Amino acid sequence: MTDNTSTDEKDKGFWSSPFTSSLAKRDRVTPPEVIFGYFLGPFGGLLASGIFTSQLQNYFTDVLRLDLSFLTALQLISTVLIVIANLMVGQLIERTHCLAGKARPWILLSALTLAVSTVLMFFVPFEGAARMVWIAIAFNLYYSVAYPIYNTANSALVAVSTRDTEKRGTMASFTNIAGFGVMGAGTMVFPILVSFFLKEDQNLWLLAMSAIALFTLITVYLQFRFTRERITEEVSASQSEGEKQEAPSLSRQLSSVTHEPMWWVIIVAYLLYQFSGAFKNGSMVYFCKWVLDNSYFGTAEAWGASQSLLSIMGALPMAAAILFVIPLCNKFGKQRVCIVGMVVGVIGGVIAGLGGSNIVPVAAGVAIKCLGSAPLGYMILAMLADVIDHIEYKNHIRTDGLTMSIYSCIAVAATPICNAIFSGILGGVGYDQAADVARGVAAQSVAAQAAIAGSYIWVETVAFAICGVLLLFFTVEKNLPAEQAALKERNEGAVTEANHE
Repeated sequence: MTDNTSTDEKDKGFWSSPFTSSLAKRDRVTPPEVIFGYFLGPFGGLLASGIFTSQLQNYFTDVLRLDLSFLTALQLISTVLIVIANLMVGQLIERTHCLAGKARPWILLSALTLAVSTVLMFFVPFEGAARMVWIAIAFNLYYSVAYPIYNTANSALVAVSTRDTEKRGTMASFTNIAGFGVMGAGTMVFPILVSFFLKEDQNLWLLAMSAIALFTLITVYLQFRFTRERITEEVSASQSEGEKQEAPSLSRQLSSVTHEPMWWVIIVAYLLYQFSGAFKNGSMVYFCKWVLDNSYFGTAEAWGASQSLLSIMGALPMAAAILFVIPLCNKFGKQRVCIVGMVVGVIGGVIAGLGGSNIVPVAAGVAIKCLGSAPLGYMILAMLADVIDHIEYKNHIRTDGLTMSIYSCIAVAATPICNAIFSGILGGVGYDQAADVARGVAAQSVAAQAAIAGSYIWVETVAFAICGVLLLFFTVEKNLPAEQAALKERNEGAVTEANHE
């Protein structure tokens, strides 16, 4: 029997099945879509990354006892692969045309790739040189394959789901709440699990991370089901069949974004924000082990409790901020609120830095610093989405894939680059990997403690100051409503013209 079914019909049949069809049926964004698509899904998809940011370096150095020089080389070399992978995924997204959209199919694929690569990072059956080879492969399966696929597609969803700027703010906020939530899980819950239960038992680490992988698989699949790409549908409907098959060339996309000042402002601000945060998160466990006076909790070995306290003091203001960040941004604009936040963050950083080894002023400073970081953290995706609309208005092309692949490059490369630099710093200041944590601050040199404190507190504080200055030049919101109205009219006109041909 001859199969006369067209490729398009087969494609639609697959994406219309009970397991792959979207459950977001309405033209407006609904609460279930926000909860599953922009909070629970990203929380599960990013959970392993949040744990890795806080604990992977500790796992490599203090559980697997990997050589610091090897770790530095691995993370720096892998960054090249990470950047290439993110750029490739961005272009694949731009060239994906199907009923599910252009980003959502990659979300579905990442449910599997994230889960598998997470497990392989902790299933290490070898010793010696073979162990290092295994770790190098597993590390890159996660950071150069699985994570770029998910994070680029996940980041693009806000920009392609709706043009409603208030809904964008809500979705971006929930996505970033999920991101901060996984950082909280990685810095509050997991350190206690490590210090009291997992310790240096590799089998227990594998068991714990396998459970995380299963959670990721389920929640990312739910994210795929509860999302919809309304702008992709709008743009697709305005194009002829021939146009749908071709995405703008990479050179044209690059030209469009690199000639737009607003794009540079927000990308550089995000670069500083993300990299300084990676320094803070990667050095946090070392700060709690070797800089803070943990006798506050009765014993120098209670570093896990200190880390959890600092994480809680950072997480509570971030959680509370969601109550006022969105209303304030809707009233005064994202730019103004984010600038004020950066000023508050700098003040908090100075207080924490002056606290030295005393956990009370350090915790207070961290709380203020995290409160100040909340507006930019919550709104960064919405601001990028606004810039993408601005570029579309000026240049008649969407640059979701390229912009979000660069955004994802920054997000995923920050941890390995900063951990590599931090590993090099630790090696340069004489960090003792075999030091007895029971000795507390006396177990490490003054130089090592100073380098760790600088990485945890001062790098981010300085970055916030620079971000505040940069955001003074972010003025895209001023004419955005008129530009979006023109875009809608342009696309609707194209549909009308196509229907009359």
